[in-house]
Amino acid sequence: MKTSDFSYDLPDELIAQYPATQRDASRMLVLNPASDITDAQFEQFADYLKPGDLIVLNDTRVIPARLFAKKETGGKVEIMLERIQDDTTMLVQLRASKSPKPGTALILDDKTRFEVKGRQDDMFLLDYAGKEPLTDLLDRLGHMPLPPYIDRNDEALDLERYQTVFSNTPGAVAAPTAGLHFTDQLLDALSSRGVENTKLTLHVGAGTFQPVRAEDISQHQMHSEYMRVSQSVVDKINETKKNGGRVLAVGTTVVRSLESAARGGELTSFEGDTDIFIYPGFQFNVVDLLLTNFHLPESTLLMLVCAFAGKDNVMHAYNHAIKEKYRFYSYGDAMLLTKHKQD
Repeated sequence: MKTSDFSYDLPDELIAQYPATQRDASRMLVLNPASDITDAQFEQFADYLKPGDLIVLNDTRVIPARLFAKKETGGKVEIMLERIQDDTTMLVQLRASKSPKPGTALILDDKTRFEVKGRQDDMFLLDYAGKEPLTDLLDRLGHMPLPPYIDRNDEALDLERYQTVFSNTPGAVAAPTAGLHFTDQLLDALSSRGVENTKLTLHVGAGTFQPVRAEDISQHQMHSEYMRVSQSVVDKINETKKNGGRVLAVGTTVVRSLESAARGGELTSFEGDTDIFIYPGFQFNVVDLLLTNFHLPESTLLMLVCAFAGKDNVMHAYNHAIKEKYRFYSYGDAMLLTKHKQD
């Protein structure tokens, strides 16, 4: 398959720049395997689940991973953290008019200094010699890492709304956005109706926004992200399946985690990095239903969704969503998808 097979045209005005007034006030497009589409509201989400179904959530917490610095020559540099490797080393993306060379000093407003150590693929390694722990530095000077398609500076509201209500494990530099629609009240209401939830962790990296540069998608090198699926999650899913319930993944990050942990054909506990790349032809072992937002054209996330629900079905649904003026991307509306039958 070609990357261009996953292209579509989106009017700029449909890219959500702010969240809905309330978390559960978004719209929800429901797509079934027969390509039938229902235009619903997210507050109707519970109506599509049954007692005994299980919701799997990603409890990662977004850290203020965006820093603004200057070179000693005065040139501006934006630092986007990918991950903290140890107490003195960060793996980052850098935005600058000219890529800094190894040895270049990057200086924050409070005179904190980083030094460019070298490159690692499309990213940079920075050395940090400050006495303050890196996590404390980020809490003090960092900004919420809003995606590049949100064309504004981060604001106070993003501290809360670009974070799920069940976030608990710091480490992500992008939110698992399908989870942004949930409220504590909705989760409690689902539980009272016999729909339980369980949580895993995948720290979403800045690489999630990297474009697919290979025209042949099988040649794309997927970025790695840290994930953890505990034995209690495995047990909960196995019990659900045994009792005839369905497993609903909230977001592509949960799909990547569960299907990574089931690469051998059987779901097992797992902790470590995953570079799984899911595109049409992939055989799903765990997930039955998927709640997700709308994704960028030609992105690995759109390819995953097409693998899950069928490419023609999904592209048909995207065209419908554009026609009906759904709100797209991180702060946008949701889709509820059923796994299509695989050969």
